[in-house]
Amino acid sequence: MISFEKQALTLFDYQYRNNDVYRSYCDLINVCLSDVHKLLDIPFLPIELFKSHRISCTEKTEMIFESSGTGGPVSQHHVASLDDYKQSFNSGFSEFYGTASDYHILALLPGYIERPNASLIYMCDDLIRQAKPKHSGFYLDQFEELQRVLIELNQEKQKTLLIGVSFALLDFCEAFPLQLQHTTVMETGGMKGRRKELIRKELHEKLQKGFGVDCIHSEYGMTELLSQAYSKGNGVFKPSSSMRVFVRDVHDPKKVSSTGSGGLNIIDLSNKESCAFIATQDLGKCYKNNTFEVLGRFDASDVRGCSLMTA
Repeated sequence: MISFEKQALTLFDYQYRNNDVYRSYCDLINVCLSDVHKLLDIPFLPIELFKSHRISCTEKTEMIFESSGTGGPVSQHHVASLDDYKQSFNSGFSEFYGTASDYHILALLPGYIERPNASLIYMCDDLIRQAKPKHSGFYLDQFEELQRVLIELNQEKQKTLLIGVSFALLDFCEAFPLQLQHTTVMETGGMKGRRKELIRKELHEKLQKGFGVDCIHSEYGMTELLSQAYSKGNGVFKPSSSMRVFVRDVHDPKKVSSTGSGGLNIIDLSNKESCAFIATQDLGKCYKNNTFEVLGRFDASDVRGCSLMTA
């Protein structure tokens, strides 16, 4: 089996040669092919560039995923192969939860469901199509119906996954508190300006109480990635096998390590025709066992090199 590092180095070589924006960024920070010999030599592209540039190794685009945005420019991810995305999120889901067909999958994703080009909606829709059909689906404002379905599935001891954006899960469980024994509740983050932002611990405590569950699961993904990470409690994420997470020094973005605190950098091997090496705007902490936490966000200040690319 080819090691993750060897796959990443091979992919870097391909993307450096074929992704004009990525190569230009590498040139700006004075990194060329001959400088990269190991995993942490690979440059990470500032994620902000997805808002201003077409980040791709090919002219082919099957779908453009867009971030939600807050009034300004939004990120656009030109996905050359939807099959690559499907393979990635299905493989990642099965690593942590088994096959989708074992579950009733219920999605509560207002703010996303209205946007057909949201990558999270595409993923959930595919998983729902594979799930048990009786009650699986998207629930927008049908709180009473969602309550009825969750109670029924719980009474029948059916394996259930409820995935939702944080503010909607809070709105629902405050209005319809439950005691669930056979449901996994998974939040995807984001108050989207709809409610006061809560620290993870406070959010999870409220959700645990509202749904009557022992722990809250979490999904970590983004428009610019094709892979996900999952947490089965306490906000500690484990990436899927196609993904690795590192930290960069907040003062020197070229200084990257596998443990410690700082900005989160991600290698996503599923991003074959886009860019597999992303410097996100998330702040976090990485541990020796390849797990990580998300602790917050950077301010809107540009990462060195990004401002040159967008000028």
